[in-house]
Amino acid sequence: MEIIAEHGHILLILGCIFAFFMAWGIGANDVANAMGTSVGSGALTVKQAIIIAIIFEFAGAYLAGGEVTSTIRKGILDPALINNEPQLLVFGMMAALLAAGCWLLIASMKGWPVSTTHSIVGALVGFAAVGISVDAVNWSKVGTIVASWVVSPLLAGTISYALFVSVQKLILDTSNPFKNAKKYVPMYMFFVGFMIAMVTILKGLKNTGLDFDFGFESKFINAMPLAAVAGIAVAVVGGMMLSRVQEKFESDDGGNRFANVENLFAILMIFTAAAMAFAHGSNDVANAVGPLAAIASVIESGGEVAKKSMLPPWILILGGLGIVVGLATYGFKVMATIGKKITELTPSRGFAAELGAATTVVFASTWGLPISTTHTLVGAVLGVGLARGIGALNLKVVGNIFMSWVVTLPAGAGFAIIFFFALKGIFG
Repeated sequence: MEIIAEHGHILLILGCIFAFFMAWGIGANDVANAMGTSVGSGALTVKQAIIIAIIFEFAGAYLAGGEVTSTIRKGILDPALINNEPQLLVFGMMAALLAAGCWLLIASMKGWPVSTTHSIVGALVGFAAVGISVDAVNWSKVGTIVASWVVSPLLAGTISYALFVSVQKLILDTSNPFKNAKKYVPMYMFFVGFMIAMVTILKGLKNTGLDFDFGFESKFINAMPLAAVAGIAVAVVGGMMLSRVQEKFESDDGGNRFANVENLFAILMIFTAAAMAFAHGSNDVANAVGPLAAIASVIESGGEVAKKSMLPPWILILGGLGIVVGLATYGFKVMATIGKKITELTPSRGFAAELGAATTVVFASTWGLPISTTHTLVGAVLGVGLARGIGALNLKVVGNIFMSWVVTLPAGAGFAIIFFFALKGIFG
């Protein structure tokens, strides 16, 4: 308690700096999950992708980041074992943020698309198991999170595979792909708008104080009318943009007969990129602000390790700002890996991958399950590639990505242990 009273302000300031650094790493590394497919398919330039991501990453982090944040903060560690030594929790959370941030900086410099969720969870488990006690870790919760890292790429891959097959059946493999694209693409736009609106209404309203009640008992059903309106609005705006795209007839030199259709999907990817950025921000902001929320709670209460605490809006804002600064300054390296090297992406394939991944992340965020968006999007890109056969995948690149995932957990844990004992020595 004395350490908290004496150094509380310094510890909180350092915690904010470390959390911002961690959020910067999320933006620098995980921007590929939100924008890599858009840039890799040629639908968006790097500059356009960053502008869209800045707006929707921040919106997702602030409006819909609270549910996952509570899982990271309260679900992995057992605070009962450190009630008498709250400074250990503060040191541990600070060490976890700094450790994950350092690993993400290294990975981003190398262009490795690693999991920020892996990084922070590995760091939390590392400091808790070594610095406090093996019993301080809620291993069943960790097991659930690990299981989600397997389930999420499978789910995203399945959804993306189904979406791309539907695109093939309804548009690409028909006698008039351009005409059918103009007919069916607004349907996909409606789905994008509906999905973003649902997660915003169901989760974002918790942090804004707004509420809508149409008399239904289920919050999900209450949200559907407004979400449907939002979906229709997106479809109408998208339809107006599609109407300006004119069909260009290719020569008989074997040119791409789908070039006109891909131009339409390039427009659609503006919406799916926004959806993926929103979903990514809502899920991954927890990795930075969860530990900071625990630090702030302990310090502001004078050393009390509370089981429940309100998440101050300024913490979500700090996390959102860190993410957008990271993606704007250093996101381009990892973006190239997912967008260019796993499989050849066109706007139609990139659309299926992005929408499948965004849908998976939104569901996970709603359920409070901190999945890895890296695993999710790689799974989605693999699903799209498999729709064209195993030969469409660069298995060497896929193998390298999987290896970087394996290294992430022990790297996060190792850094966290070092930083934990360093902080304990400095302040303890």
